[in-house]
Amino acid sequence: MKPRKIPLRRCSGCGESRPKRELVRVVRAQDGTVSLDLVGKKPGRGAYVCPRAACLAKARKAKRIERALEVNIPEEIYDAMAAEIARAEAQQGETDAG
Repeated sequence: MKPRKIPLRRCSGCGESRPKRELVRVVRAQDGTVSLDLVGKKPGRGAYVCPRAACLAKARKAKRIERALEVNIPEEIYDAMAAEIARAEAQQGETDAG
């Protein structure tokens, strides 16, 4: 049996290609609203960031996510992404320690 292909996506912060499930997705719907997509199934244009605070800061400073989605991103979305990334980093720390 052939091994299943794992979809890769490029991080907007560091530019590293990683499996889609390891990244945090931001999606712009057709009506122009921007939201965080934790499941990876929402319809619309998406941009991806590694679950690391440094990658989010780099992407935010260079406005790479805004350019990828072709829309201005409200502060609430960046705050939600920062909270999600902090949660992922905490879980990673627990996994490494345990």
